[in-house]
Amino acid sequence: MNLDTNILIAYLAGESGIVEPLNEWIEKGGVLYISTIVETELLSFSGWTTKEETEVKKFLEENFISIPYDRNIARMAAKLRKDSKIKLPDAAIAATALFTNTPLVTRNERDFNKIKELQVLTA
Repeated sequence: MNLDTNILIAYLAGESGIVEPLNEWIEKGGVLYISTIVETELLSFSGWTTKEETEVKKFLEENFISIPYDRNIARMAAKLRKDSKIKLPDAAIAATALFTNTPLVTRNERDFNKIKELQVLTA
């Protein structure tokens, strides 16, 4: 599964509807991917204390495979953005899910449902 930033925010906020299923997935050895764009969005929150930011970085490193925004994904994202008129970060996140051939878990189904080839799971 690929996770959108809003899912990670909900997890870190302790929302049980997100925490429980993600913890189960992690305990079963399920693979979780995030785009480096998601990591950028999450870590750019200016309200983190130094300790919180360190803990979030550790959480990301221990639980997710980070997929770099490289040339291949950039080109996929450009096509998605052109075809569906979504914002660049969303196009990059969607392209990452398509690149890894995994569903995207998000709360932003309005924008991501514009991409027909993307499997979107809402939480």
